[in-house]
Amino acid sequence: MKTALSDKVINRLTLYHSILTGYIGKGIENITSPQIAGLLKVDASQVRKDIKLLNNAGICKVGYSVKELKKSIEKTLGFENTKEAFIVGAGNLGLALAKYDNFAPYGLEILALFDNDPLKVGLATNNKQVFHISKLPDLTERLNVSIAVLTVPGSFAQEVADLLIESGIKYIWNFSSCILEVPPEVQVWNENLIGNFLQFTVNRNS
Repeated sequence: MKTALSDKVINRLTLYHSILTGYIGKGIENITSPQIAGLLKVDASQVRKDIKLLNNAGICKVGYSVKELKKSIEKTLGFENTKEAFIVGAGNLGLALAKYDNFAPYGLEILALFDNDPLKVGLATNNKQVFHISKLPDLTERLNVSIAVLTVPGSFAQEVADLLIESGIKYIWNFSSCILEVPPEVQVWNENLIGNFLQFTVNRNS
């Protein structure tokens, strides 16, 4: 039976993957847990525990094969299984996410954007068209999309989330400031940009 990974483990594995990608770019073949730990400022024993979940064995005094460890992370996190998604809200943040090309290697493909601003509807960014929000239910059903990236202002977020749920969306990556109320079968991940910033700065200013 496959062991479920916690959110913290998944987050660390994605950071390890970024380090490994950089090492491959530099032509470095092996990496040790202390090297990874030093870059991320975490305990090396935690790194070893995480890697053990991948069933990836290192070599004494050599470390782990960079390429093999990278492949193990990709397989464990399902990078090869493409997940298609819509961005809802074609403001500055939504457009920036649509232009971000590094989602694809991790298995996320943005198909289109949606907005209610007639000046934005019909435009395209990074080969992704902006549709009117009224088109969302039909396109969600036709393209069998279950993931939405919500980037609307907080004052509109719950209303738009209700539409997403009615349209069949099951997973919402929420970049708005609103804490959404959703039924049990819908999963929400709140991307707390301000909270992350304050975690980084508050204790360093004391």
